[in-house]
Amino acid sequence: MSVTVSEFGHLPSGEAVLRYTITNKHGASASILNYGATWQSMFVPNRKGELVDVVLGYDTIEDYQKNFMFLGAIIGRVANRIKNARFALGGVEYNLAANLGNECLHGGVVGFDKKLWQAQIDGDSVFFSLTSPDGEEGFPGTLSVVVIYTLDEENALSIQYLINSDQDTIQNMTNHAYFNLAGQGHGNVLGQMLQIHADKFTRIDSSVVPTGEIVPVFGTPLDFTKAKPIGRDINAKAEQVDVLGGYDHNFVLNHKSGGVEKIATAVDPIGGVAMDVYTDQPGIQLFTPPDFSYMTGKGGVQYGPGSSFCLETQHFADAMNHENFPSIVLLAGEVFSSETVYRFRVE
Repeated sequence: MSVTVSEFGHLPSGEAVLRYTITNKHGASASILNYGATWQSMFVPNRKGELVDVVLGYDTIEDYQKNFMFLGAIIGRVANRIKNARFALGGVEYNLAANLGNECLHGGVVGFDKKLWQAQIDGDSVFFSLTSPDGEEGFPGTLSVVVIYTLDEENALSIQYLINSDQDTIQNMTNHAYFNLAGQGHGNVLGQMLQIHADKFTRIDSSVVPTGEIVPVFGTPLDFTKAKPIGRDINAKAEQVDVLGGYDHNFVLNHKSGGVEKIATAVDPIGGVAMDVYTDQPGIQLFTPPDFSYMTGKGGVQYGPGSSFCLETQHFADAMNHENFPSIVLLAGEVFSSETVYRFRVE
């Protein structure tokens, strides 16, 4: 196992953006930038033994600065949408930055994805740390965050989160990687198979904001309880799938122990790359961007329609406005810890 550091570019301020690459004995590697603690690449072997990069991304820091689709970035303080960009905590109402219509999306105007993180190598891991001051984007409390990326010899990338605050606040962090298990830029993902261990999902309105209802997936296009092609029901006229042009839905995971468990599997049946997702989080967001034809990715490839899918482990969107959702409140002095693992193998 080795960890190498290379210069990726410079911000307008002159600060250097660095890329940290963790490589195991099989040649599999994960690269992470200190800008946004962004997962920039993931090379894993396919059935032919070829190393393919299964994570979408860019070759330049300039493109990442314009990264309004959050490719590979750590999202914070709060992933997904907060309705009307406000919430109440401890009898106080907080008004947040509204950066998507009336909603606060992915932490606001300048979220954690647009920050230069501190980075430190520790053995086979890279630790990224960030401090968000009290009042940033409207959120209360000075929030201290550490995100740890670790690659093992079995081609599994672990992402660990350690979060605390000096005041009561809210947090719901995730990673926003976009996957194509055939390799980034190698066609669409509609024929790739997906299974999610979730019997229920959180219903959304046409603005992708939860209604508060938790309903069964059975009989809906969101039934991934048995593996099926991602594209099989992607044109369905139900549960806002047709309105959104694809999936942007949170699944309520069937956790048995509440620990880190396997909750999803995706497979490229042609190349043979499979990805198992493990987490201790209560939910996972399946997002299938409808068309990335405007986007040029790594190596100059054009991504096109149906180019990728996201599996973002998380608490539920807009949790502060729904008492029946798991709480995202972080009390002063407490430490929140969570882990998500993406394990790659060949079928």
